Amino acid sequence: MGSVVQNDKSRSGQGLRLRIGVAVLAVAAIASGCTQAESTKVRPAPGQQPLKAPPARALDSYATKLRAQARTAKRWGLAKVPLTPPAPPAKKPRITTRKGFEVDDHVEQGLPPVFTTIPTRQKIVFLTIDDGAEKDPAFLRMMSELKIPYTAFLSDYLVKEDYGYFERMRVRGVVLNNHTLHHPYLPGLSYTAQKREICGMQDVIEKRYGKRPLLFRPPFGNYNEDTLRAAKACGVKYAPIWNEEVFVDHWEYREWDRSIHPGDIVLSHFRGREDWKGTMPDMIRRFLNKITAEGYAVARLEDYL
Repeated sequence: MGSVVQNDKSRSGQGLRLRIGVAVLAVAAIASGCTQAESTKVRPAPGQQPLKAPPARALDSYATKLRAQARTAKRWGLAKVPLTPPAPPAKKPRITTRKGFEVDDHVEQGLPPVFTTIPTRQKIVFLTIDDGAEKDPAFLRMMSELKIPYTAFLSDYLVKEDYGYFERMRVRGVVLNNHTLHHPYLPGLSYTAQKREICGMQDVIEKRYGKRPLLFRPPFGNYNEDTLRAAKACGVKYAPIWNEEVFVDHWEYREWDRSIHPGDIVLSHFRGREDWKGTMPDMIRRFLNKITAEGYAVARLEDYL
């Protein structure tokens, strides 16, 4: 019986070892299977990394932004989304008077430079709008929604009808500059009369909007030595004019090639249906469609001065 008992224990021990061995093999097989399954997963090509949550969120945010821009452009009737201008230069370009636009002793007297273009190789233009006759709320909405920068040159005899309209413009980041009190033909006036027109508008803008302008544009682009001397005496640093002018239904060009160039200053006016065959948003639509199609963005003039 004892031997029988001994034999039973032996068989029992052998069975236990057999079961343990099978279990170990099973675990090994499972582990081997997991390793094999992992090895068959598709891995990124060398140099690529799996997309993680933060970049995915950033891409989604960017795509959302692009869709919003496209909707805004479509709502205002634009053919394409306006291009984004480059960051302003860390070092401002040197601004000098355009050749042929000087007056006597221009440099010697340190008179404000008269220029039509900002020296740059970037495909940017600068939109400037004169006088202040039309006060279209749709224009303010359009420019704000599209985030298009522009510079205003104002004449008091028109602005005083609604100073608040231009305050809303200023709050949106537009710089309000000097275009004289009454928009006269300045070369036909004495130095004293010209100074009154220019300094008087400096005073109006400072009183109404809190800051004296550094930019002055002579009405019609006409000036003489007295004009620039008076402007300097009134605190003006620059006298930009323009290289192209945009209307509701056409463009006009200063250059013989009838083309837009990098850094060009573009003129338009605060005008509506009383003077044009359309509205200010119609004019902006023509302006943006053309420059965007030609690969240009709109930059802020003051950022380059």
